[in-house]
Order: sequence, then C-alpha cells, then structure tokens
Amino acid sequence: MINGKTLRDAFISGANSIANQKTLVDELNVFPVPDGDTGTNMSMTMGNALIALERMRDDVTVSEVAEQTASALLRGARGNSGVILSLLFRGFSKGFTGKKEASVRDFVISLDYGVSGAYKSIMKPTEGTILTVARLAGERAAAASVSVKDEVSLWEEVCASASEALENTPNLLPALKKAGVVDAGGKGLLIIFEAMLDVFKGGEVKIQDSPAEKKAVTIDTFSSTVGDYDEIINFTYCTEMLITKASGSDDCSKLRAYLETIGDCVVVVEDDDIIKVHVHTNHPGKAIERALKFGTINLPKIENMKMQHEQRIIDSKALDVKPVKAVKEYGFVAVAAGHGVEALFEDVGVDCIVRGGQTMNPSTEDILAAINKCPSEIVFVLPNNKNIIMSAEQAARLSDRKVCVLQTRTIPQGMSAMLAFDDEADFETNRLEMTHALERVSTGQITFASRDSDFEGHKIKKNEILALENGKLSFVEKDLAKAAYKLIKKLVKGDTSYITIIQGIDVSDKDAEALREQVQNKYQNAEVLLVNGGQPVYYYILSAE
Repeated sequence: MINGKTLRDAFISGANSIANQKTLVDELNVFPVPDGDTGTNMSMTMGNALIALERMRDDVTVSEVAEQTASALLRGARGNSGVILSLLFRGFSKGFTGKKEASVRDFVISLDYGVSGAYKSIMKPTEGTILTVARLAGERAAAASVSVKDEVSLWEEVCASASEALENTPNLLPALKKAGVVDAGGKGLLIIFEAMLDVFKGGEVKIQDSPAEKKAVTIDTFSSTVGDYDEIINFTYCTEMLITKASGSDDCSKLRAYLETIGDCVVVVEDDDIIKVHVHTNHPGKAIERALKFGTINLPKIENMKMQHEQRIIDSKALDVKPVKAVKEYGFVAVAAGHGVEALFEDVGVDCIVRGGQTMNPSTEDILAAINKCPSEIVFVLPNNKNIIMSAEQAARLSDRKVCVLQTRTIPQGMSAMLAFDDEADFETNRLEMTHALERVSTGQITFASRDSDFEGHKIKKNEILALENGKLSFVEKDLAKAAYKLIKKLVKGDTSYITIIQGIDVSDKDAEALREQVQNKYQNAEVLLVNGGQPVYYYILSAE
C-alpha cells in the first residue's frame, strides 16, 4: 500500500522533475512559433500544487494529498497540456476519496477516472498525444493488476507502457515523424510518472535545480496584486544580527566578503562597538558561525522569505476570486497583451482584461478571478488564443456565474465578437451572432521562428519571419515589411471592406505607417485602420473583413 507521505513526496518529485526538464519538453514542440510551450505550461501547472504539498504533515492520507493536489492543478492549469494534466490528476482525487492508503485497485481506478475525464474534455481527441500515452498506461495497469504483487510493480508497468506509447507517437502523428520527435505532452507526463516511481521505490525526492540555473517565467495576469509578488527569490533566509565587537577583532570587510560568497543583499555596517549585519542566504547557520569570529551575537533574526512570498500569493489570490455583486445582465472578459490591444477591448465594452496570450498562457485561476470580478449575471469570455480556450472552459465550470466561452483564437476574432454584441438581444441570440461574427474574420499574424525546424515543407531557420494565415503557417520570409504586405494580400477578398493592422511593440511607428500607406494605396475601396497595439511576440496582427 502507498501511504499519504509517499504519495505527497511522489507528487513533489514529479513537479520538480518536470520543472527541471521543461526546456527539453518545450523543444519537442513541432510548430516553431514562440508560444506557451508544453513543458513550461506543465511545469507551471504542477508547480501550483507545490506550496500545499510541501506544507503537508507526514501523517496525511492519500485522499487529502490527492484532493489538494487536484484542486491546485485545476486552478493553476495553463494551456491545453496543463488542463489535460490537471484532469489526469483529478482521477487520483476521485479514486482515492476517503482512503488512508492506496492499493493496486485504487491506482487502476484512479487512472481510469483521469483518462476518461481528459478525453471527455476534448471535442475531437487526437491520438499520438498525451491522451494516448495516458490511456495506454491506464490500460496496461488494468491488465497487470491481476498479476502484480504490489503498487510499485504496478507503477513500473504504468511507466513502461507510457514509455512505449510515447515512442510510438510519431507513427500516429505524421508531423512528429517528419520532425523526428515524440509528443511533447506525452514526454512531460512520462517525466512526472517516472519521478513518482523513483519515490515509490524508496528513492530520494527530486529537487529543483538551483535558482541560478532557472529561467524566470513571468506572467502578467489580470490581478495587479498577484503581479506585485511575481518575483524570483534566489536565497531563502533573510538573516539579520547585531555583533558586539570583540577586542582585536578583524576588519569587518572580511565578514562582508565572506557573506557575499554565500548570499546577496549583503549589508555590513559598523561603528566603534557594534557591527550590524543583513544578508539573504540559504545558509544562515554559516553566516552566524562566521559572525561569531568577530564578537558576540545579539538579536539574531532569521525569516523564511519563500514562505512569506508564497503566503502573500495565496492571500492575494484568495482575494481575487471573491465574486463581486452583479449589477447588470452581461459582462465580458478578454485575454490580451499590449496596451493598445487592451484599450481596444476596453473601448468596446470589456469589463475585465486578463493579461496574457502567446507565450503567456494565463491559468484557470487567473481567468476565474476575472470572471468573478465581472459585475454581471452572465459573462462572455474571449480567450483570443487556441491554447487558452481549455483553461477558460475550466474556469467557467468553477464559477457560480453563467459563463459562455466563445471560441476566439485571435485578437481580431475577439474584437469582431464584441462588436456583434447587442445589449437588447437575449443570451442565445448574442451567443450565435457573436460566434458567427468571429467566424467571418480572416486573421494574419507575423511573428518569428523560435527554433530551427522542418515544418510542412518549409525549411525554417531560427528568427526567420513567419506568416500565419488563420493559425496555419503560410510562408517564411526574411524581410518583415514584405511579409506583412504579402500576407495582407492573401487575406483580402473581393468583398473586403475593412483591413486592420495592429502594430506590435517591436515595430517602429515609421515602419507601421509605411505599411498602412502601401496597403491603402493597393486597396483604395477598403478602409485601412492602423492601431498601435503594443503586443509582444507578434510584429503585426492583421485582419480583413
């Protein structure tokens, strides 16, 4: 039987392992555009449970571990891969309900619950993905349960099956085979499962790489309060002390030099009798031991800054999700990045902006906080990115409001949906009209290749210009202006009346205006609008209606 402490440690180890290997998983993504990559999203999703897991006592039950982990993953889920991962772990919560320890049968039931829930969440499941890896692992577990001796042996079968399924994913998805890679989501799941197995077998809990080796991922979400605490803490303990100097003690510059080797934010101030010390370090004991060489210690203080930081995040998020009173019938939430893009949505009536998008997939909880901040009985949510739709739908299920998630995959689709809203129409009419409006928009996006790739017949080099037409790669260019003009020509049809050019943060006003003039001269019967969107990642977002 697996007890709660072991399960807790296994989940911690899984979260730390995917955090350490997220870049490896990210690099398996076939489409070479910069996005909210699979490894990063899975790592951030698992990481949302770490605070709760690390605070659990050793006599915790498997039911408590699974329930708290599933809740944290559901709220912290980012991107499609994060949502699927959260649903797989929801299976443990269902299968271990009321259990103090987990048996072979409990694990089999849990995997079945998780796989079933993940498949049901997707309208058209694609085989050769994380879903296939999880399903085949669950099926092997069910078959092996009649003969295996214990839970460790069962999980060995789960990992072996997941590994075999992962290696077969290129045979199920031609794009993977052509790129010579396995499915990124499936690889992430295997990393988590194998880390859990190590703990089940009595191994050490994996720890995350040192902060100096990590790359910071900052997401500017809806809540400015949460954003205030979005920081990297390299050293855990804030250590302060007063030293009464001993007769003939060394120059305190030697103490300062030593402290700088074990931490940062070092302050050493002295007068004739006293040395005041402040340092952020992972080894407060070493700081105190060295300080004793300079005299006697008075008023030492050691504070765990990570625990303080984590508690501030918990407290601020708890405040964010409290629903406000509804004072109107309809409200709107939109995901957007860039001062100009945000202003566009505010101008057309959006109540709450979730700051995010490509490379910055907001969590389910971020979107839920925005929904609950909407002062309305009915809330329309505009994800404006295909990788955010599932998180938005999860948020909708958690809210006590009536929520409609429109399937907007781009900023222009979100804008068109908003412009189609009629305050005097009923909910169903608005849902249909807004959906029809977003479907009529042709969207172009100009971005850059995040890695070398061979994709759909295109030999792509890192940093080359990519032109996306309605989400699909249209062509590759070396010149930004040529790429934007060429893509607009592909978007414009005979009945096009409006052409919108949204300028990104990395494009100068001069270059953007030159493009607008070129397009207006070409299409004199259409109205060409230039907007300084200020969005990251996309040099231009284009639309034709």
